[in-house]
Amino acid sequence: MARLNVVQAINLALRQEMRKDKRLIVLGEDVGKSGGVFRATDGLQEEFGEDRVVDTPLSEVGIVGTSIGLAVNGMRPVAEIQFSGFLYSAYDQITTHAARIRTRSRGRFTCPIVIRSPYGGGVRALELHCESQEAILAHTPGIKVVIPSRPYDAKGLLISAIRDPDPVVFLEPMRVYRAIKEEVPEEEYTVPLGKADVIKKGTDLTVISWGAMMKYTREALEKADYNAEIIDVRTISPLDSETIINSVKKTGRCLIVHEAPRTCGFGAEIIAQINEKAFLHLEAPVERVTGFDVPFPMYKLENYYLPDERRILKGVEKVMKF
Repeated sequence: MARLNVVQAINLALRQEMRKDKRLIVLGEDVGKSGGVFRATDGLQEEFGEDRVVDTPLSEVGIVGTSIGLAVNGMRPVAEIQFSGFLYSAYDQITTHAARIRTRSRGRFTCPIVIRSPYGGGVRALELHCESQEAILAHTPGIKVVIPSRPYDAKGLLISAIRDPDPVVFLEPMRVYRAIKEEVPEEEYTVPLGKADVIKKGTDLTVISWGAMMKYTREALEKADYNAEIIDVRTISPLDSETIINSVKKTGRCLIVHEAPRTCGFGAEIIAQINEKAFLHLEAPVERVTGFDVPFPMYKLENYYLPDERRILKGVEKVMKF
């Protein structure tokens, strides 16, 4: 079993699924000859040819619009948006068309499209390259929103997304593209969409996170004086509420960590569901450690914006000492 990073796991998932299903086509800016800006599609065009790994013009609305047409007509397109900040250009196609085709056609058609995109901050990129818009996407009925945090999940979740009959936005936390290596099976396997992962069981409090923040949350909690139960959400939509609620009922305390802005961030939805379903079990208000309500800053201020060990541990103390 090979030790892979997230980029390598994604590449392996795409390669295996393309060998398995000739309907699968990869398209996007620089995905072919260059192998993608982060090399996630490296070598795919060499193996499968230019008809199945397509370098597109610089047009996100064109990439997604074309993919929708391919999907409705029986293909399995995997569209790459080079950075998640450029998803905004394709937002109309995603919400107006991809998300609605099943209901619009009363179930006659589906739209099995996967939209992959590097996501989040922490890599000193330029403006519009470090967006965390999972809450906006999760607010759109009809699409699934998936965010892996480690190589094993990246492969299994991507295969599940490709095989899903409905549109999936697959956000890849570029801060941990190469920061984590773990054993990833060579054989194909799936990780189910809509199922959170209890990374570590605990009794004192429940800590919930996803994407790149999962790594830094776990590292911070190793220095805490409490036995935390750690949950990786993995799929923002659909959300595995059951796992979260059961954990909070057990621990009575909860901390949520995400890098997106605080106001209307997805942590707020999780808090709402906890209040609806586990309020009487809480021993303290649910706490959030998040990004700030400002545009993602340029690289000199990045470390001030992103949740770090100090802020996470401060959040833990606030919950535990309420």
